[in-house]
Amino acid sequence: MPCLLSNLMFTLIHTEKNSRARLGKLITLHGEVDTPCFMTVGTQGTVKAISPRELEAEGAQIILSNAYHLFLRPGMEIIAEAGGLHKFMSWPGPILTDSGGYQIFSLALLRKVKDHGVEFQSHIDGLKHLLTPEDVIEIQRVLGSDIMMPLDECVHYPCSKDHAEVAMRRTIDWAERSLKIAKSQNRKIAKSQSHKVARQMLFGIVQGATYEDLRRDCCSRLAPMDFDGFAIGGVSVGEPKDLSYNTVKLCLGLLPQEKPRYLMGVGLPEDIVEAVEQGVDMFDCVVPTRYGRNGTAFTSRGKITVRNAAYAKDFSPLDPSCSCYTCRNFTRAYLRHLFNTEEILGLRLVCQHNIHFYLELMRRIRQAIAADGWKEFKEGFLAAYNRGA
Repeated sequence: MPCLLSNLMFTLIHTEKNSRARLGKLITLHGEVDTPCFMTVGTQGTVKAISPRELEAEGAQIILSNAYHLFLRPGMEIIAEAGGLHKFMSWPGPILTDSGGYQIFSLALLRKVKDHGVEFQSHIDGLKHLLTPEDVIEIQRVLGSDIMMPLDECVHYPCSKDHAEVAMRRTIDWAERSLKIAKSQNRKIAKSQSHKVARQMLFGIVQGATYEDLRRDCCSRLAPMDFDGFAIGGVSVGEPKDLSYNTVKLCLGLLPQEKPRYLMGVGLPEDIVEAVEQGVDMFDCVVPTRYGRNGTAFTSRGKITVRNAAYAKDFSPLDPSCSCYTCRNFTRAYLRHLFNTEEILGLRLVCQHNIHFYLELMRRIRQAIAADGWKEFKEGFLAAYNRGA
């Protein structure tokens, strides 16, 4: 399989002949990641209900954590003393850390946005904090994540064009400042280490709401900058799906082909399939574990809610075609019993199944791209998934 495009950190291995779907490999200090990939979310230094060993057993190659939450609790001093986030949470593989910009901007009544940074009140103890783009990079430097995300300003839908433009231009300014401090830190580390340079990647984030001209402007400003990859932010924030799809497609056509493209916070199976077809390489979402903790399982024939009375005497697995630990050992009836009696094992088993489902979906996606069989895969997957369990 010929290599089409490559930089130091990312190799684009193959583009499927009948679509824009891409097969690639992301190289980090803590291991390689096959793309397209799905990053399970460990916001506070843990993937909810799942141990690192279980994640490894399922084949997870990379996880996502949140710098904002870890900054507030347990704090940088403790994580630094532990030797960084990898050691603190006992995860040996790559970690991408989100800046927490989305979480900060969700605190509408508790924060003030200014050009120099964001002033906000902690949702935990009410203490006031100021975070600048430079602070956010330094926090992620202490965490030791493999991929850092800069502070950006995310707006909700609907949003006025004036507001979206101010947020977009501020995001670009913060991106420039973040890149400057990250490069300065990398140079210092390179001088102090002759053997292995602790090179953290930094991605730029495209904003602009659903306004095509703002998205174009943001992409044109960010694309020439020396980021290691690019993320599309500000989608899946309440807008109709057709607007989401059009926004993503537009941005992908304007971003560098040789660098990884990450669609932030989008994670329903059907949305992943559509975005992969357009050329997205990386995804993250809380959906697998959030849904799992509430008793909803993803299967090859769509979602099922195990609490439903229909499964009281259903002694079949969640998904007969699934090879995960849950499906090999437990029935829908038993899982329903666990949820109805509020046993912790129930949510653990459904979360583990959902993570397996997502990682297996990504494996099947990569196989279809490699074999130039995307059309057949997409049609078959969506037909079965939409049929219902």
